[in-house]
Amino acid sequence: MAAIEAGLRGGGIAILLLLAFLGWRDGHRPAARYGVLFMLCAAAYLVESAPGLAAIQPPWIVPLRLMSAAAPALFQLWVSAMFDDAFRPSWWRWLPTAAMFALTSWALVAHRWLPWRVVEAAVLLLVAIGIWQILRGRETDLVEGRRRLRPILSIGSGLAIAAFTVLASLSAPEIRAYAGIVCAAIVVALATLSAILRLGLRTDPELVSTPADIVAASRNGPPTAETVAIDPDERALLSRLRRLMEEERVYRTEGLSIGALATRLGLPEYRLRQLINQRLGHRNFTGFINTYRLGEVTAALADPAQAQVPILTIALDAGFQSIGPFNRAFKAQTGMTPTDFRRQKLEAPPPDRPPISKSASL
Repeated sequence: MAAIEAGLRGGGIAILLLLAFLGWRDGHRPAARYGVLFMLCAAAYLVESAPGLAAIQPPWIVPLRLMSAAAPALFQLWVSAMFDDAFRPSWWRWLPTAAMFALTSWALVAHRWLPWRVVEAAVLLLVAIGIWQILRGRETDLVEGRRRLRPILSIGSGLAIAAFTVLASLSAPEIRAYAGIVCAAIVVALATLSAILRLGLRTDPELVSTPADIVAASRNGPPTAETVAIDPDERALLSRLRRLMEEERVYRTEGLSIGALATRLGLPEYRLRQLINQRLGHRNFTGFINTYRLGEVTAALADPAQAQVPILTIALDAGFQSIGPFNRAFKAQTGMTPTDFRRQKLEAPPPDRPPISKSASL
């Protein structure tokens, strides 16, 4: 192994292990936990792909190779936890990781061309899914720092994993001679960038809120401008926004986007994002809109006069496009299904009336 490649791999492993330690220290957040696993898998890749070890194939390298192969699946988990405010750890999210372990074990035992090509195809598929997850919600993301981070992370980490896979499948000696150095340099660059970004993320409380914080905030209803110290211009903008949402009910508009709402207010999109995020406390535009939709739905479900109106009709009238997103948003805010909520509200006894005094009855 060339001295420069050994230095790059050693430096990359050190940075990745440091990032894993820092993530473990902040392990109360799902993104931090999955980030630890992803960093460890990246460090395992730097070890197991070293030319000297690849040539002698020691038995202890097998666990590292399995960890390395799981990196794309853990990358997908990591970005989901980092960018999806509604992310919930579930057993089925580990299925891609289990599949990568199984496919890599098959390839190691069979040691033939086809199993390794299947592993490489699975890696590219998982990377593509991870990049799609990162970029999918960028339009509705109201946290500006996180919006900037999305393309950096997707282009950097995702395409780097794909590049490693393609380079590993090439057999031309003149390419393979430099592939190790190139891959190690990319990992070091990305690890260094991650360390720099992490320092910035720790100073921004908007980027480190936990899912529990977000759900608790959503159950408290839409924040009000009166609770925030703002200047008169912003107060006027918030008043116009509140009129659009509460009086004109623009949240019922099909396919309402932040661009369309910004046009109605005569504002640039970035200005509206700042207003909703920094002054009203919402992190996602869809969540902001759904707060008003769910306010209308919960009022309708608690109204005895609408007891016979189907729940789906109420949801569609409020602006939801289908039953699936409505049910998920409703349960996230209320902690129960729409049916249970309606039953509880309609079956509740009416509030006790104060007794009528004898003098008042005369």
